[in-house]
Amino acid sequence: MGARPWTAAAGGLLLDVRLTPKGGRDALDGIAPLADGRAVLKARVRAAPHEGAANRALIRLIAGTAGVPASKVDVIRGGSGRDKVVAVGGIDRDRLLAALGAPPPGADG
Repeated sequence: MGARPWTAAAGGLLLDVRLTPKGGRDALDGIAPLADGRAVLKARVRAAPHEGAANRALIRLIAGTAGVPASKVDVIRGGSGRDKVVAVGGIDRDRLLAALGAPPPGADG
């Protein structure tokens, strides 16, 4: 796969996420390419995009998947849009990538 939806950051990762609120279930739906060549981690949550409820649900979803407390996950960009940047800290980067179903860095070129 070409572009990846994550960037290494001090103490964790930055994830590019495309969120679908009111998505019927809380789930990560894999990686999708965008028209501009970027990649995003697709996520859906049951919560509506009202008063930050969808963002809080996304934080809980990513924290649960990564095995970190929700306090270690933060939406740092795109709080009111579908496309977001989410910071995840407090975990080994390779462990987080494995939890998200991604190959370890360097595994596929």
